[in-house]
Parts: sequence; C-alpha cells; structure tokens
Amino acid sequence: MIGKAAIIGGSMSGLFAALILRRRGWSVDIYEASRKELAGRGAGIITHAGLGEALAAAGVTSDDLGVPVRGRRVYNHDGSIHGAIDFPQTNTSWDRLFDLLKSALPAGSYRLGKRLDAIRSDPAGVDLTFDDGTTARADLVVGADGFRSAVRHAFLPGIDPTYAGYVAWRGLVEEAELSPEARRELFDSFTFCLPPGEQMLGYPVAGRDNDLRPGHRRFNFVWYRPAAEGAGLDRMLTDETGRRHDISIPPPLIDRQVIAEMRVAADTVLAPLFREAVSLARAPFFQPIYDLAVPRMTAERIALIGDAAFVARPHVGAGVTKAAEDALALAGALAAHDDIGAALAAFEADRLPIGHRIIDQARRLGSYMQAQIKTAEEQAAAERHRSPEAVMVETASVAFLEAAAESA
Repeated sequence: MIGKAAIIGGSMSGLFAALILRRRGWSVDIYEASRKELAGRGAGIITHAGLGEALAAAGVTSDDLGVPVRGRRVYNHDGSIHGAIDFPQTNTSWDRLFDLLKSALPAGSYRLGKRLDAIRSDPAGVDLTFDDGTTARADLVVGADGFRSAVRHAFLPGIDPTYAGYVAWRGLVEEAELSPEARRELFDSFTFCLPPGEQMLGYPVAGRDNDLRPGHRRFNFVWYRPAAEGAGLDRMLTDETGRRHDISIPPPLIDRQVIAEMRVAADTVLAPLFREAVSLARAPFFQPIYDLAVPRMTAERIALIGDAAFVARPHVGAGVTKAAEDALALAGALAAHDDIGAALAAFEADRLPIGHRIIDQARRLGSYMQAQIKTAEEQAAAERHRSPEAVMVETASVAFLEAAAESA
C-alpha cells in the first residue's frame, strides 16, 4: 500500500524512513522540532552490512562514506598491545551520513521548527498539531523523534529512559595535532583500553567538511566511566550557574572543573596514546548512558522506529544501523500488505524481538561499568564481557550481537 506519511523527527531514523518510503511511492514530509539545522557534534558511527543495505534502499550511495580500518586492537596501561584481531570496517561520522541522507530529499519536504503538540488517530488517518499552531493529516505517522519521543509519550506514557550508572565521555582530536606515533597506531585500527571498571575506545573519522585525506582526519574517542546516580551524576549535570539539567547537559554548559577532573583521571588510568588524545580534545563532552525499551512499537496508524522505541547502550555500535533497519522493515511491511493495520502488526512482530535482544546484549556488555553492581555473582557475570578478547569480538557486528543475545 502507499499513501501519505508524516515523519516526526529529522535525524537518522527519520531520514532513512522518509527516503525509503518515498522510493516505494509514498508522499512523505519530515517534521523536526529543532529550529536549527541538526549537527552531530562530530560523533562517530560504526558501519555494518545492514547500513549499506538501507542506504541502497534509500537511493544513497557513496564510495567515500568514511575511514576504513583493518582490525581491532587492545592496549595495556603501559602502552603495550594486549591483543588484536583482523576486522576490516569503515567508520564514518554522524555529520557525513546526515549530509548524504538530507541532500537526497526534495526541497520543502524537511520542515524545521515543528514541535509536536498533539496527535490523534482515527480509522481513516492521523491528525497532528504543532506548537506553532499549524496542523497536518497523514495516513501514517512514524515516530522517529529519539529517546525523548513525543510520539511515544502520546501512546505509551510512562515509558522513560532508565539511567545505567555510568557516562560516556566523547571527544575529537585533529589528526595533524597528534604525535607521529599516535597517528600510526590510532588511524589504522579500532582501538581499546580497559581500565578497571571502565572502557575507552576510539577510531578515525572524517575531518572537517568530511575531509578523508590522511593528515586531515580526526580521531573520535568514547570513554565509559562509572558515575553513581545521586550526588555524583547531579554534580556532572550541574552547570557553572548552579542549574541542574535533566537527563543530559548541553556540551557547552558542562562545568570546566568537571572536564578538568576528567583529564586528570585520563593521565592516571589510560594507556599513553589515549592520554594524548584526551589532552588534545578541544571540546570533550559527556552523555549519561540510558536504557529504553518499549513493550510495543505501533498503535493505530502510528509506528516507532530508532531511539524512539529502543535506546541500546553504545557498546553495540549499532544504533544508526538498527534505526535504518527499522525503517527498511517498516517500508517492507507496508509494501507487503494492503491493510495498514496488518502492515504495522507485521512490522512490530519482526522488529520488537530484535530490539529487545539488542538491548539485553548491550546491558550485558556494559554491566561491568555499572556503579550499582555490588554482589560477587554480578561482578563475575560482568567480567565475562570485560576481557580484551570479548570486547574486540562482541562489538564487531550486529549479527553477532543478535546471535549472542539469543543464546545468552
């Protein structure tokens, strides 16, 4: 079946859904709450086979999606290499992928400053009201508006993110500013360092303006560190004016003392190459890690995809790929059924179990960094996923994650 679709949310999942549905004959508009163009602050994205399939379905191809690496490597605290595996992969950046997708949309179909205020479905369609007073009606609404989803809240109130007990520090470093040794070691592999109860990882991504030339790229790192709920997290989420932010804090507002303490810790617990990277990062920021899983992904003429439905901890490295595969599955179900109710039921039956399996595996992979783990049994179970060999292999592919989650 085909019809008119309204996509709520203009980030990755929304763009994939819009492009894939358009190629299947749907009329599609995207409504994005932000009044400014979205940007990923340079965040890195790990590509998987499913992402390539979704890009092809969206009509987007690129021979220079990102920076290829040959394998994975784990460093000891003293800088020696603990272990390595071959695993060719391409690492891209949020900005690069977003630009590729956004540029494939026709002019006028992507609307900024459209924050959803109300949604009401009936057997014939869905009415939308935005906070600027404008309205829209569609045959299908796709909630692609992230982990704070207004669409999810409309039919699943009370399903909110749960804090996991640790945060992810992120940063970017210009390749040209790193030492020759660091450039040699960090730009041909996906690299890890595993301090007790923590995990640092990093990989190369495109430089400014998606520059992929050697010497012009950037190194993207993610450092997971425990931060107990309560006073510890409260302090990190409080800016220099004393305001405590809810859920997360805008990067420019992070207290400079919190950043300074993070850099001091890096000098103590990280391998030398990662210490150097942290010291050179100009605007590091952190994100509290949350779990979010829905009991269902559809309501009458409404579907949830991407982070609006499931937020998996980043250890799986598959958030964008999963969102793209959600969009692909939704379009496939709609094409296979003449009735929208049957199509949404088929979509949910396909994607809901996968979402829960990936969430469960991501929890296991991150369990040894949770401050609330106290019992010997919990610690022993968590340590199984902490070994360098496990870290290198278990985050290597979505297929592995799904198989491991099914057998756990």
